[in-house]
Amino acid sequence: MFGMMDISTSALVAQRTRLAAIAGNIANISTTHNEAGQPEPYQPRFTVFQTDDSIRAPMGAVGVRVESVEIADVEPNWKYQPGHPDAVKEGPKAGCVAYPAVNMMAEFTDALEATRAYEANIGVIEVSKEITQQSLRIVA
Repeated sequence: MFGMMDISTSALVAQRTRLAAIAGNIANISTTHNEAGQPEPYQPRFTVFQTDDSIRAPMGAVGVRVESVEIADVEPNWKYQPGHPDAVKEGPKAGCVAYPAVNMMAEFTDALEATRAYEANIGVIEVSKEITQQSLRIVA
């Protein structure tokens, strides 16, 4: 019984981390320079999940954990804006600004999926709690 709650809790933590990465991607959709002020577009982040064998439940179920938050190595979206302070000064991309390759629709879809998974795991915790309470009523 408590193993199922532990598994759902691990999934809640993993989905929260995933949502934080998605929120960061959306928040930085127009960021054209890094923390040092150099013209370098924000690179989208994504989470990598892995099974967590330290969290077990009956019937072989295991938990999940965030293995890492990776930075996507993708080509930025280039827009011609010669007056922009982060525009390339010379070369074949002169006058162009590098914007992050963040796909708003994909990010919203991922956020919706993560939210649904989060809600489903809260539902599992609620049902497990209810079953535990009913069992204690029967025993008492």
